[in-house]
Amino acid sequence: MLVKVYGSAVYGVDAITITMEIDSSPNQPPGYFIVGLPDNAVKESVDRILSAIKNNGLERPRYKVLVNMAPADIKKAGSAYDLPIALGMLAVTGQLTSTAIGEYIIMGELSLDGSLKPIKGALPIAIQARAEKFKGLILPKQNAREAALVNNLDVYGISHFTEAVDFFNGKLQLQPVEVNTREEFFSAQEFFDIDFADVKGQINVKRALEIAAAGGHNAILIGPPGAGKTMLAKRLPTILPPLSLQEALEATKIHSVAGKLPSDAALVAHRPFRSPHHTISDVALVGGGGNPQPGEISLAHNGVLFLDELPEFKRTVLEVMRQPMEERKVTISRAKVSMDFPASFMLLASMNPCPCGFYNHPDKDCTCSPIMVQRYLNKISGPLLDRIDLHVEVTPVAFSELSNKQEQEKSYMVRDRVIAARAIQEKRFEQQVGIYSNAQMGSKLLKEVCEIDATGQHLLKTAMERLNLSARAYDRILKVARTIADLADASHIQPEHLAEAIQYRSLDREGWAG
Repeated sequence: MLVKVYGSAVYGVDAITITMEIDSSPNQPPGYFIVGLPDNAVKESVDRILSAIKNNGLERPRYKVLVNMAPADIKKAGSAYDLPIALGMLAVTGQLTSTAIGEYIIMGELSLDGSLKPIKGALPIAIQARAEKFKGLILPKQNAREAALVNNLDVYGISHFTEAVDFFNGKLQLQPVEVNTREEFFSAQEFFDIDFADVKGQINVKRALEIAAAGGHNAILIGPPGAGKTMLAKRLPTILPPLSLQEALEATKIHSVAGKLPSDAALVAHRPFRSPHHTISDVALVGGGGNPQPGEISLAHNGVLFLDELPEFKRTVLEVMRQPMEERKVTISRAKVSMDFPASFMLLASMNPCPCGFYNHPDKDCTCSPIMVQRYLNKISGPLLDRIDLHVEVTPVAFSELSNKQEQEKSYMVRDRVIAARAIQEKRFEQQVGIYSNAQMGSKLLKEVCEIDATGQHLLKTAMERLNLSARAYDRILKVARTIADLADASHIQPEHLAEAIQYRSLDREGWAG
């Protein structure tokens, strides 16, 4: 007897339907075989399945059972195939009477007692199930709300193996899980645990972060320990424009595939904020592994990647970010497979100005020699620094500002200005595919969009000469000036916009990175 059961494999951030053909051979001695390029976790599923069947009073097959997982040239990894294989075994032994089992995608990891454990990638699996017009999706209850975000697909969440058995035998009526995607998404968008108003002083840094958020610019904060760099960085997502529903679904798919989606959340409603430790490896940052998984830059897609203490990261780790920062995706290639992970993120970094942390400090003396300071700053390569638009000096907060009881500006006030500036850019780039912010402009667009008058040209020329700014700073200054003009709702870049943009090139000056 031959039975076909359907599951799904996640590759990259998409899913591929897997057909499991279970064949029984009554005239041959007992044995259980899985073919079709399964990994060890799939091979070990036989022991879990047989124990679950036995422990729930059902009969395990007494003769040879062969499971073929097609397409056979794609590697099958993980334990999520336990449930469909178990149901297929019951079907070939006549304990499952319904022929409707082939109308559903079925996924789930079994415990020895038959209870189900959550899986990864429920959202892309549900999207693929709907695309291939399956009647429904059966998976662990913990993943049901996430999968139910997909409309026009019946999603059934179960907590025990026997629920699926009773469902296909007509003994149990399962109710599909329903989620109002838009209501859930918009209700969760406005709630933040932190706010810009929590930060005392630092008006100039808040302004710089507002510019970064408005134009999608990468930024780096340079200042002594305790000046508030990390505190400011964590509040950047609160002033970014809210995610669109499409962006939220993209982020949710990535977090689902990586197994990073919170158990109580069906959808990523806020812009991601990822802050990996400086000991991270290059594979963990950009993604990869034997069974390629998204890295931190993909988990930060449509959000912020914060690298605290940037010079402490290994140079090789930082260098692998350069291409993804330009292309806004990362391609992981293996001998038999190549997959793309999206990686459109804002980079925000912080660093001390020197090893002791007090170079250029107004009150404390630096104990580092000039060579030590230069060597410390040179840990950040020129090509990486070239991709960072704003260099912001963070100074210590005075006691008078810390003790000031005056209420600071709230995040939502800043976000309103950012949204207005992004709307201007959206209209400006509506004919440009893949460009939605000033930071993404190429050389051709820069010439068209960032025209400056004779006064501005003279100001920029003087700044380049007197401040010893590098040649690479020229384009960055123009992009940032365009964003400042958008915040001011100005149609053209004015000299005052250029003057403010020039302030944000600290590491290009003589005495910093040279």
